[in-house]
Amino acid sequence: MSVHPVDEKLPALKMATTGLQHVAAMYAGVVAPPLIVGAAIGLTATDLTFLTGACLFTAGLATFLQTLGIWRIGARLPFVNGVTFAGVAPMTAIVAATDDKSEALPVIFGAVIVAGLLGFLAAPFFSKAIRFFPPVVTGTVITLIGVSLLPVAFGWAQGPNPGARDYGSTTNLGLAAATLLIVLLLRRFTHGFVKQVAVLLGLVAGTLVAIPFGATDFGPVADAAVVGFPTPFHFGTPRFQLAAILSMCVVMVVSMTESTADMLALGEIVERPADERTIAAGLRADTLGSALSPLFNGFMCSAFAQNIGLVAMTRIRSRYVVATGGAFLVLMGLCPMAASLIAVVPRPVLGGAGVVLFGSVAASGIQTLVRAGLEKDNNVLIVAVSLAVGIIPITAPEFYHAFPETAKIVLDSGISTGCVAAVTLNLVFNHLGRGRDAKDVTHPMETVPAQSIS
Repeated sequence: MSVHPVDEKLPALKMATTGLQHVAAMYAGVVAPPLIVGAAIGLTATDLTFLTGACLFTAGLATFLQTLGIWRIGARLPFVNGVTFAGVAPMTAIVAATDDKSEALPVIFGAVIVAGLLGFLAAPFFSKAIRFFPPVVTGTVITLIGVSLLPVAFGWAQGPNPGARDYGSTTNLGLAAATLLIVLLLRRFTHGFVKQVAVLLGLVAGTLVAIPFGATDFGPVADAAVVGFPTPFHFGTPRFQLAAILSMCVVMVVSMTESTADMLALGEIVERPADERTIAAGLRADTLGSALSPLFNGFMCSAFAQNIGLVAMTRIRSRYVVATGGAFLVLMGLCPMAASLIAVVPRPVLGGAGVVLFGSVAASGIQTLVRAGLEKDNNVLIVAVSLAVGIIPITAPEFYHAFPETAKIVLDSGISTGCVAAVTLNLVFNHLGRGRDAKDVTHPMETVPAQSIS
């Protein structure tokens, strides 16, 4: 009996190198939230390093839950889990509203625990939305995931600090372009294993190229401790405040919506479509991982969309590869020096590789849309409007500036708004009422034949 590629166990070396690729692709996304929140609180360098390591450690544990699974927990797909960026804005708002900054993290942790437990209970009901995600919806959402992530890569390409003098300099952009070129050349002119780890090799080569330009900082490696454990409740016992809990519950709904879309996208890519049971199990892993994360001083966890691009590009679909990446994350959480090795990779180098990774996600969405029946004008309109709604936060970041902060948590996520728009329009055009035959018109700008109007 043949084994599905998702359940395939690869040779140890290949498992390790491809697992490292996943860690490299998502590392910046995991460490950014603790760095931002820690800076807002005013943590010392030691505490900031501790908080970052804790988030890496809990991301690894959440990845184990998602890929390997226990009972009905875990989608058992090649999914990397980590700190969701959707929680950054409400967490910094909680920090701002807390007079004693030393109490900010306990308040955040308490809110995340409650939101995670409520999400865990809601997972089986949330998963029933699967029937509202036909190819016209999933293709749109997958495309939006890729398009929404591309600005992240462009930001990385310009440099780590928008306020720095060299941000967007020709040197930084040149390093990003060189990394992109190296990855493309490896993908074009190599074969087999080397071709599959092209992104990892591109990151290594790009880092080496960056050394003469002074863009590579080895200081974090020299200063990092060899061993460190994220002691439970290091920053204090969790505190439970209603306002903080409500804001994090909103983030949890956004996170569950995005994770559902991500699971549908990955299911298409690995040719194991995510059904209702898979989505429920995946959401349980997300929410349970989030509920447990604060025990080790971590934040809310969710599936990382950027790693979907790596799966799509390399065609390595084994969940055990991603589980190996989770093991590296745990190791980094326990060994700050190991974590600092990934931190050595300059942000512009990550940006160059990110263009390939995130663009691959968008391309996968387009492939799904090809099978979505776009010869029907209803479906064309669904895609057109949903894409437009989804890219608003990208093309017009201040579009929702007059809305309440709680509403902006949802509205500023193009993936969430585009997903809601696609599901709603699909219901209106393809399910509610009889309406006219969608095959009467093949393009939304085409005139409706007179005989079809009665």
